[in-house]
Amino acid sequence: MSPQRPFSTTVRIGDVARAAGVSVGTVSKALNGTGSLREETRRHVRETAERLGFVADARARGLVAGRTYTVGFLTTDSFGRFMLPILMGAEDALSVGQIAVILADTRDDHAREQHLLRSLRSRRVDGLIVTGRTTDARDPLDVDIPVVHAFAPSNDDSAPAVLTDEAGAARLVVEHLLAIGRRRILHVTGPERHRSSRVRAEEVRRVAGEALVGEPMFGAWSEEWGLRAIDLALASGLEFDAVCAGSDQIARGVLDRLRERGLSVPADVAVTGVDNWDVMALAARPALTTADLCLAEIGRRSGEMLLDLVEGRELSEQRVVVPPRLEVRGSTV
Repeated sequence: MSPQRPFSTTVRIGDVARAAGVSVGTVSKALNGTGSLREETRRHVRETAERLGFVADARARGLVAGRTYTVGFLTTDSFGRFMLPILMGAEDALSVGQIAVILADTRDDHAREQHLLRSLRSRRVDGLIVTGRTTDARDPLDVDIPVVHAFAPSNDDSAPAVLTDEAGAARLVVEHLLAIGRRRILHVTGPERHRSSRVRAEEVRRVAGEALVGEPMFGAWSEEWGLRAIDLALASGLEFDAVCAGSDQIARGVLDRLRERGLSVPADVAVTGVDNWDVMALAARPALTTADLCLAEIGRRSGEMLLDLVEGRELSEQRVVVPPRLEVRGSTV
């Protein structure tokens, strides 16, 4: 048995060439996908490189291609609730092109954003994915590299973007409540200044029609607001057999207060949320029926779109909307 190569030893392209019985030039062509090689030769070289643990020098590859094989991921979502699933989806797509992602958190500070953009450009990133913690539109970036907006759109409707269908998410949960026979639906949601709250509330109003109890209750994206909203609704004498919450956090507060007030879920009141945030939805009592915004898919599609732009391919669509998915759990059935 041949001795194992020490972990500290770097496998070089010459090592691969000797093990595969070919020239260094052939190895380079096989690994870079260039030149006129037989497919079996290309496959043999790649299998040999993988067996030896050869890692190509990204700097050298970048010099040849005129690229750095890195992209920036610019976000305002310090909390990470929306950013992390989008980031993971984007990394899955970009890894196909052997592209690394540099995370840059602006913390909602314009000066910090400009500093981060300068830093990313000094590193000659090939492109940018821009996202945030809300779906409120933001101003476009003044940069000379490809940019894709994920989840949070640009004010420029022509800018490449992959977005969520917020109206569709609200529609899914209301149609579900109506389908299980609920006819008095209370809507409790976030701040009215946020686009998400307004879009979801308008769709709830449209789909629920006469089944909507009172006007949408705007407040905060918090469990505390869910608790308080139920107190306010009951104190106002509103009668409802369902609560359509604008987020999973709000829904958790709603569930807790209903239980404290002696109301059974879902027997007396069915409850839905939006987001499918595992930490909230699965730990709720009972587990929460909610609309999944498919954030990882948004990230994956954004990564694919940026990869196309970086490699000079024409986009089939400038703006993609990823449909949500309904997750039915114990809070409604």
